[in-house]
Amino acid sequence: MSAWAVSARPVPEGRPRHLLVMEDLSPRDIASLLDLAEAPSLEPVLAGRGAALVFEHPSARTRNAAELAVFQLGGHPVTIRGEEVGFDTRELTEDVARTLGCYHAVIAARVARHTTLERMAAALEAAGVPVPVVNLLSDREHPSQALADLLTIRQRLGGLAGRTVAFIGDANNVCRSLSKACALAGAAFRVASPAGYGFGPEDVAAVRELGGSVEVFDSAHAAAEGSEVLYTDVWVSMGEEDVAAQKRRAFAGFAIDEALLAAAAPGALLLHCLPAHRGEEVSAQALDGPHSAVWQQAENRMHALRAIFAFLLGAEAR
Repeated sequence: MSAWAVSARPVPEGRPRHLLVMEDLSPRDIASLLDLAEAPSLEPVLAGRGAALVFEHPSARTRNAAELAVFQLGGHPVTIRGEEVGFDTRELTEDVARTLGCYHAVIAARVARHTTLERMAAALEAAGVPVPVVNLLSDREHPSQALADLLTIRQRLGGLAGRTVAFIGDANNVCRSLSKACALAGAAFRVASPAGYGFGPEDVAAVRELGGSVEVFDSAHAAAEGSEVLYTDVWVSMGEEDVAAQKRRAFAGFAIDEALLAAAAPGALLLHCLPAHRGEEVSAQALDGPHSAVWQQAENRMHALRAIFAFLLGAEAR
């Protein structure tokens, strides 16, 4: 190793080595992460160090949030497009991970297949390289989004325990991570989707194994009634363009609008991970109205990622 090489310090005892899925965290970890996200100052654990940010999918909020989070911790973000590393085309995924681990103190990736993250983490561990891997989005989960969501709810409603969060729409990776995050934070979770697009038994079991409460509905109004948070995401995700018309027909009646917000608890929040398609999954009036916290939620992506990087690398609030 050259005199210029900067190695990652060992993962602190008792902290997760990677953040790939919400199960990597405990309720205590969640509380610590949210506190770190709101801390006025953190130890600059990335000072003089690099962070690899790999994007197989295009990104607006995640890239901006991740790059600034690294900068705020004193580090240098290096953003890499998927074709530049070419998982399993230009180079084996394991070799990509080992290469990036030579230069960077943390690797964060937005990938098409969740197994890519698992292979990267396993390769680094097998080589004894103490570099954490962070999921910036996969087909299975989106944990950094879920932490930003919890942070927003806590800031706007004053706490998480005992709250009821209703996800209206496609029970996708965002929904899956949020359901588990709510379980870890003590909030009840509801999900309403048309037939064929909702939670399966394994999703319900995963929430309950974490001690959470989850209810599955086929009616948006039933799920929204009395809920303190209404959450939605786009109906047609990246790569689903060929089924866009089919999904729009299936999701008719599952949009969040002012009428649905009226069924929720007084002062209920509207959350959306963005980008939003006004007039599809959410009305323009609802998205831009007084219930909406989507721009605070978007900003919190940066604070959540700063907390994640800091936490995995052992930083403390100052």
